Amino acid sequence: MNSIICGVSNCSHNKSNVCYSNRVNIGGEGSNNSCDTCCGSFLDEKNYGSLTNNTNGDSQCDCLVCKVESCTHNSNCLCALNSIEVAGNGARLYSETNCASFSSK
Repeated sequence: MNSIICGVSNCSHNKSNVCYSNRVNIGGEGSNNSCDTCCGSFLDEKNYGSLTNNTNGDSQCDCLVCKVESCTHNSNCLCALNSIEVAGNGARLYSETNCASFSSK
């Protein structure tokens, strides 16, 4: 299980800067930097309310899928890091978020 530090305070899955989504999808195929990545699981709390109990277990994110093939941490579409950081405070759309832990190959 990966730990996701969430800097997107208005995300429905954010609870005390930790992601509580069942599954997080990091996107950005062909990205050259973190700004080209995004958290496809972002949901604006304004529209969706609090979803911090969306995991299968009693804790944080159960699965971190990474579609960013150009990232050194991508291992068969899963992130090899134990912890990542998602940024984009004030985002309204998932495309306004990014994986701050991205590292180009």
